[in-house]
Amino acid sequence: MRPTEIIFEVTEAVDGGYDAKALGYSIFTQGDDWEDLKEMVRDAVLCHFDGEDAPRVIRLHL
Repeated sequence: MRPTEIIFEVTEAVDGGYDAKALGYSIFTQGDDWEDLKEMVRDAVLCHFDGEDAPRVIRLHL
């Protein structure tokens, strides 16, 4: 079943940048800045789900 959205909890990393962990999924990624994090999250979601099974909405909650 395809989820309609996925939510990431975002925290500021101790050494700079951001860490993001998906709620309810084993997906974790990091980014140097907010724009980098968004790209890394999209890539991680596409790697975790097969192309058509990926959720359409990705939310980042800081």
